[in-house]
Amino acid sequence: QVQLVESGGGLVQAGGSLRLSCAASGRTFSRDPMGWFRQAPGKEREFVASISWTGVTTYYADSVKGRFTISRDNAKNTVALQMNSLKPEDTAVYYCAAAIGGTAQAMGANKGIRYWGQGTQVTVSS
Repeated sequence: QVQLVESGGGLVQAGGSLRLSCAASGRTFSRDPMGWFRQAPGKEREFVASISWTGVTTYYADSVKGRFTISRDNAKNTVALQMNSLKPEDTAVYYCAAAIGGTAQAMGANKGIRYWGQGTQVTVSS
């Protein structure tokens, strides 16, 4: 059974930082793109960031560029999201996602995603 388990969410003041981690089990994703999405209350789930299986190519939503950094460790089957300079509008449930084949760029268009984590809450207070 494939599972993606997120951790690292919490409450932080505006301007602060959090690091989210996602541990995959049941299947190795070392040849697949992975990414992060988020869903704020009353809004649709939206793309945040994605990373190619090599870790060389990354994509970000315009709203997080320059503040968030996605990375992965294929040996550990994990993907992380470092979030700096957090804003209240970053408040959301953050989901880890894994695609089977495809590209990190396509994940930005919500294509090819096969697995989702259960989500972790990030709350940024003003």
